[in-house]
Amino acid sequence: MQIANPIYDVVFKYLMEDGKIAKLMLSSIIGENIEELSFLPQEFISDLDKQISENIRKKPKKAKKILTVYRLDFSAKIKTDEGYKQVIIEIQKAKFPTDIMRFRKYLGSQLINKENTQRIKIKNRIRKTGIPIISIYFLGHKLDYTTAGVIKINRQYKDLITDEIIETKESFIESLTIDSYIIQIPYLTQKRRNDLEILLSVFDQSRKIENEHHILNVKEKDYPEKYRSIIRKLQEAVQNAEIRKNMELEDGIIDELEDLEREIEDKEQIIEQVQQENEQVKQENEQVKQENEQVKQKLDTAEQEKTLAEQENEQLKTELQELRKLLNDKK
Repeated sequence: MQIANPIYDVVFKYLMEDGKIAKLMLSSIIGENIEELSFLPQEFISDLDKQISENIRKKPKKAKKILTVYRLDFSAKIKTDEGYKQVIIEIQKAKFPTDIMRFRKYLGSQLINKENTQRIKIKNRIRKTGIPIISIYFLGHKLDYTTAGVIKINRQYKDLITDEIIETKESFIESLTIDSYIIQIPYLTQKRRNDLEILLSVFDQSRKIENEHHILNVKEKDYPEKYRSIIRKLQEAVQNAEIRKNMELEDGIIDELEDLEREIEDKEQIIEQVQQENEQVKQENEQVKQENEQVKQKLDTAEQEKTLAEQENEQLKTELQELRKLLNDKK
């Protein structure tokens, strides 16, 4: 069966706009039962359907910026052992390692957003706190050292005096810290050790059809029934002419981005080399300055010795004249 490659923004968007599929995908990743899920208003999403053609034609640089990082935010009601809690699930999908600062900037904007607050009852008092945020990062590139396909970074409260784990959650801490999940798409390959790996195998790029990055070849029977809605949705995307067109547009822009990345990297190397050379010249100048200072000190010392010798000579001359005078007087 042929499915559209969800590594493309337009396909990922098409997939996650299906509420049931989004709930299934996110529940599987965070390991929590999501009771309700809804999109949050977006300011930074790259909306390919509405913007890409116009941006490429009128503002190509802006289109490049939009396509570098793709974001989706959801408001989710999660059922936990302590009851229900409201969270924001933030998805960011990036194509380049250099996008890390955009992750930080966007997360910061989420933390200070006044809309991302809630009123909860704590010890019979109503308090305004931040809604907990869960970040999920889909990376189209590899991390530097870790080869795990899916990584969970979760917070743990610990008493550093007793080394005891604190089980009770505090709204103060929950408002200021986040749990994160990192999904390295390049490492989602042939291993299928649990349900999550089976689900995320829809991103497995080793299944690309030769010379056709837009299409993945999968076997529906490899997926349990609960995940087949995802396969069928991606199969629908293959038949959608507008999606195929936007995937081609995305390819063109990504090629330009990669060229730009290489150009920036080359320039950064040149700048670094010039900085190193400048630092070397600076060190050499400092060494010459020190040597000049030493020579100056030697010259000053020699001048002092010369002055002292001249004074001694003058004294000797005076003493000699006095001796001669005494001799003359005796005669």
